[in-house]
Amino acid sequence: MATHLEDRVTVRTDVAFGTGGGRELRCDVYEPPASIKNGLGVLLVHGGGWSQGDRTQLKGYGILLGRRGYLCVASEYRLTGEALWPAQIEDVKAAIRWMRANASQLGIDPDRIVIEGNSAGGHLTLVAAGTAGLPELEGAGGNLGVSTAVAAAIAFYPPTGLERRAWGGLPALFGPDALAETLRTASPLTYAKPGYPPTLLIQGNADDVVPARESTAMYDALHAAGVPVELHMFANQPHAFDADPKLGRLSAEIMLSFLDRVLPPRS
Repeated sequence: MATHLEDRVTVRTDVAFGTGGGRELRCDVYEPPASIKNGLGVLLVHGGGWSQGDRTQLKGYGILLGRRGYLCVASEYRLTGEALWPAQIEDVKAAIRWMRANASQLGIDPDRIVIEGNSAGGHLTLVAAGTAGLPELEGAGGNLGVSTAVAAAIAFYPPTGLERRAWGGLPALFGPDALAETLRTASPLTYAKPGYPPTLLIQGNADDVVPARESTAMYDALHAAGVPVELHMFANQPHAFDADPKLGRLSAEIMLSFLDRVLPPRS
């Protein structure tokens, strides 16, 4: 089903992009007007502690980025009530593969796919960005053999060092007997090495759900590895501060500025 929103961003809902756990996985596609479409695609990954939330949470960014020429895909992934890790990252990678395999139909450059996520979605975003081609995290959700590499990553208030903190959602995500190695391989900090894609981190320094040090640690590790990375720290802001429309619009502008610089238009 397609509906038209402000500034002629077209939204196609309930589009099947792959399978997970024997069922179809679905996404919503936010398509900009043809006159301003820039050929870049952005995968939007929602938050919710890996246990709740849905793809409509990032509708605002789908519209805001769509108005500036970016085709956005907001995808679902299996939550912890349905499947344990690594199902969540497998489903995110299935969405990347679908975007790349269908780049011509979507009108995007397959080499200019960006991934963005909030909170638990930010965690999945950063793991996906650092693990393209890692067999144990690729899954089998469709379009096998298609690369899951991304050109840039954007993460809002993401958990980055799962082995360092007793996150409340971890038993549900990994089961009660998760091994330290499982937590390490699920931690974005593990993959902060040369060759990691350009990354934008956005965080509030009054966040009592995901402390600011999670983003600063990722920033420091990526910067030390020579990766283009920037961190925008919002003063006195809590977790999910960008739900405030004004701060959401400002955050979108920060994203757009970052993307304009790391993925400028090709001549």
